[in-house]
Amino acid sequence: MTTLQDTDTDTDRGTGTGASDKATARAHLWILVIIAGAQLMVVLDTTIMIIALPSAQHALGFSNTDRQWVVTAYTLAFGGFLLLGGRISDMVGPKRTLMLGVAGFALASAVGGAAQTTLMLIGARGLQGLFGALLAPSVLSILTSTFADPKERGRAFGIYATIAIAGSAFGLILGGLLTQYVDWRWCLYVNLPIAGLVLFGAFRLIPTRAGIAGIRLDVLGVVLGCGGLVALVYGLGEAGTSGWGATDVIVALILAGVLLSAFVVWQSKGPNPLLPLRVLRNRNRAGSFLTILLAVMGMFGTFLFLTYLFQTIEHYSPLKTGVAFLPLMAMNALAATQVASRLMPYVRTRLLVVPGLLLAAVGLALLTQLTPDAAYVTRVLPSELLLGFGLGLAFVPCISTATQNADPKDVGVTSAMTNTSQQIGASIGTALLNTIAASATVTYLATHDVRTSAVVADATVHGYATASAWAAGIMVLAALLAGILINVHPGQRVASEPAPGPEPESEPVAAVEKAGLSPEY
Repeated sequence: MTTLQDTDTDTDRGTGTGASDKATARAHLWILVIIAGAQLMVVLDTTIMIIALPSAQHALGFSNTDRQWVVTAYTLAFGGFLLLGGRISDMVGPKRTLMLGVAGFALASAVGGAAQTTLMLIGARGLQGLFGALLAPSVLSILTSTFADPKERGRAFGIYATIAIAGSAFGLILGGLLTQYVDWRWCLYVNLPIAGLVLFGAFRLIPTRAGIAGIRLDVLGVVLGCGGLVALVYGLGEAGTSGWGATDVIVALILAGVLLSAFVVWQSKGPNPLLPLRVLRNRNRAGSFLTILLAVMGMFGTFLFLTYLFQTIEHYSPLKTGVAFLPLMAMNALAATQVASRLMPYVRTRLLVVPGLLLAAVGLALLTQLTPDAAYVTRVLPSELLLGFGLGLAFVPCISTATQNADPKDVGVTSAMTNTSQQIGASIGTALLNTIAASATVTYLATHDVRTSAVVADATVHGYATASAWAAGIMVLAALLAGILINVHPGQRVASEPAPGPEPESEPVAAVEKAGLSPEY
C-alpha cells in the first residue's frame, strides 16, 4: 500500500512527474476510503436504530416517551457539539481529532450494545453523538484540504454527499438485516470493526497536521448554543403529545429563542467565538448552510414517515422495510457521483441546486396522495426516485460551496457548520414534522366517532400526507433561498472575510504541501 511518505520519497528522488502524480492519486484514493468509512459510521447511526427500536424497547422495557430519546439523544448531541468539535479540530489538527473521535465512538457503541437499562442505552447514544461531533468536522477538513483540483474535488464530494444522504437509508437496511437475523444490539456493535479499520488506515495514511496557534475554546458559546438547540428540539417534539399551548412547550420554545439570541450576540462580541460570524458573511457559504439545513429537515422526517408506513400500515418486516429504500439510495448515488460531480466544474452551483431541490419537492408532494391501500410501485416508488435524484443533485455542490476556501483558522469550524446544518436539520425536521403528523392524525380522528382499525390507519396515513405537504413546502423554500443566495461560477473561489490577528505559522501549510496535498481549503 502506498503511503504519503512513499510519495514524498519518490518525488525527492526525482522520479517522473507521471509516476509522482499516480502515487499521489493513489494516496488520495486511500484517504478518501478512510474518511468515507468514518463518515459512513456516523451517518449510519443516525438511522440504524430506528428499525431496531421495537426490539430494543421489548428487551429493555422502556416507554414510548423514552423511545424517541434513543434517536434524539444521538442527533442532539451530534448537532449541538459539532461546532465545538470543529474548534478542537482547528486546535489540535484534524488527524488527531479524527482518531480520538473514532475511538470514542467505538467505545460508546460497545457500551450501548451491552446496555441493560434504558438510561444506559440513551446515555451511550448521547456519547456516540458527542464523539461523532468530534470526528465529523475532521472528515470534512481532511476532504477539503486533500482534494483541491475541481474535477477531483467534484468526485470526492460526490462520494461524500452520497454517503451523507444514502448512508441514512442504508442504515435502515442494515438495521433491518441485523435486527431480523442477528440481534438489535448488533446495530451498535457493527461500529466496532468499522472503527478499527478507520483507525488503522488513518494512522498509516493521513498526514499529521499541527493545530493552529491562538485558538481557544468558547465555553459560554457551547452552553448557549447547545442549550438553545436542546430547548428548541424538545419544545417541537413535545408539542406533538402535549399540544402547542402546553406550558412546557411554550417555556422550552421561549428559552430556545433567548439562548440562541444570546449565542448570536456573544459570537459577535466574544474573544474566542465558537462560530466566528465572519464565516457566515459570505452569501454563498451562508446560503449553502441554510439550504442544507432546510433540505435535511424535509428529507429526514420523510424517512421516519416511510419507515412507519411500511412497518405499521403495510406490515413489512424490518429487512423488507430497509430494502424498500434501495431505489432512493440508488438514485441518490447516481445523481451525486455521475451527474452533479461531473457538472460542477462547468455549471453554476445554483443551476444544480435549485432544480435538484424542486425535484425533491415534487417527490414529497406525491406523498400527499398516500392512502393505507396505496401500492408501493405506483405511489411510493416515484416519490423515492425523485427525492433521491433531486437531493443527490443538490447536495454535492452545496457541501462543496460551504467548505471551499475557508480561512485556515476556520477550516474546522466551517466543516463543523456544514455537519451542524445537517444534524440540526434532522433534529428539527423529525420533531416538527412528527408533531404536524400527530396533530393532523388527532384532528382526523376527532371527526370520526367510530375508531375502527381502518379509521385509525386512515388517520395515521392522513397525518403522514399532511406532514409531507409541509416537507415539500420546506424544500421549495430551500430552493428559493438557494436561488437567491448562492451564485458561484465554476472555478470561482468562495472567500471568507479574513480572520483577524496575525497569520498562523506556515509550518502546517508547508507540511500539507510536502505531503502532496493542496494548502488551500
